[in-house]
This record gives sequence, C-alpha cells and structure tokens, in this order.
Amino acid sequence: MIYMSNTLMIQQLKHSPTLNTVIMVENAIKDARSSIITIPELKRSLPKQVNHNTLKAILSYLEESGKIAFSLKGITWIHNTNKNLKNAISKGREL
Repeated sequence: MIYMSNTLMIQQLKHSPTLNTVIMVENAIKDARSSIITIPELKRSLPKQVNHNTLKAILSYLEESGKIAFSLKGITWIHNTNKNLKNAISKGREL
C-alpha cells in the first residue's frame, strides 16, 4: 500500500474538481466550434473560471477514460455513444 504525505494529500484535495465542473469542461470541449480546441481557447469558452491545476486534473481524467485525445494542435473529443458505430467497429474486418 502506498501512503501519501499530508502535504501531497492536501495539495491534491485543493484541485479536486466537482462533478459540475467536469461536466462543464466536457460540454465545452464537445461544443467547441472546431474539432480541435487549445487549452487557452477552452479556458475562454468556459462559463466560469477553473483553476489551471483543476483543469489539468479534469483533462487527465477525460483522457484516461477515453473521452478526449491530445495532439500537438490541441484537444479533440473522441468519445462516441452511437451503438451502431460501436457494433460496426467490433464486427469490422482486419486487412
């Protein structure tokens, strides 16, 4: 078992996002004007200011959960809930 120091735990709790903040960031990325959005553009598009470290934690979570992808140009929403597309991909052929 790994134990965190109190300082690290307190610092980590300072930047723990609320569910509302995570949803706000998700919606801003999904509703972006172009398919790629940079972090400064994302910050400007949010209805409320979000701490930079909190935003980094949210983006890390979204990337780990397969909802966004990072590239050199910015952030792209990649999560797809279309069941027909998922079925087509799972039944696809390898070349």
